[in-house]
Amino acid sequence: MPNPRLLAFAQLMRAPNVFTAFADIALATAAGVAVMPEVPGSFWLSAFLLALTSGSLYLAGMVWNDYFDRAEDAVARPFRPLPSGRVRVRTAVLLGVALFAAGLGFAVLAGMPGDAAWNPSPFAYAIAITVAVLMYDGGLKLTPAGPVAMASCRFLNVLLGLSAIPDTALDLEIRIQLAGVVGVYIVGVTWFARTEEGRSSSRHLLSAASVIAVSLVLALVLKAKLPAESGSVTFPYLLVLFGFLIGRPIARAVSNPGSRQVQAAVKRCVLGLVVLDAVLATAFVGLPGLAILLLLPPALVIGKWVYST
Repeated sequence: MPNPRLLAFAQLMRAPNVFTAFADIALATAAGVAVMPEVPGSFWLSAFLLALTSGSLYLAGMVWNDYFDRAEDAVARPFRPLPSGRVRVRTAVLLGVALFAAGLGFAVLAGMPGDAAWNPSPFAYAIAITVAVLMYDGGLKLTPAGPVAMASCRFLNVLLGLSAIPDTALDLEIRIQLAGVVGVYIVGVTWFARTEEGRSSSRHLLSAASVIAVSLVLALVLKAKLPAESGSVTFPYLLVLFGFLIGRPIARAVSNPGSRQVQAAVKRCVLGLVVLDAVLATAFVGLPGLAILLLLPPALVIGKWVYST
């Protein structure tokens, strides 16, 4: 059993989920390896710093989520770190500020490696993610625009990872479409999770599941626009397998929309983003892209003690 103090902070930051943020950057890195004729050492350093940027901003977002929800959590979820008093509100605020600052700092450094001039794109995307996170946590999540607001954070996160790739090496259209696949997927997952703490509507869940399905169709469209020789011929089959992986708990939740079933499906879909990123990576670099799946074991191990939703 982890140290209770560390466990409280891990729960506050939803520690298992940070590996999904790393997976977005790993996907973008795979795309860079595929399209760059020569991959300089500075690219790998930038990718590493972008992963630190992404992880810091994600963890900050989770802290601020609980900060803004602390009054509601005191009534509905008193076991959480802030209402239970296991983490002081002042400590959470300082942690949230520090994580945002760290993320922005890493983004500045990510634009520096190499002999070329400083690349401002990582910092610009980090600023955009910070604003999007605060807007979502601060109130947009309670509105009908909530799923789109959450998806914008993921959309920008993929673009953050792609910012290390020279503009001449990867078309803007492909960048937008790759980030869009992940963004649409998150729209569906966030919509699916909106009423996870009570009994959901099967119709509501089915509509959200349809959006998730659309993201997989968009992934096929993206692959069709890549050079024929890129990636692996197994890509569509892997995409179908991924559909079954998340589809089974989704189907169970739709047929029996209780909180337990819906939360199980949401957890599968959230951590399933690592799998989706790995599958998308195979569209660029082939089967080596599945190495992104190595991010799953630590997420699953930490997830035994720390909730994801």
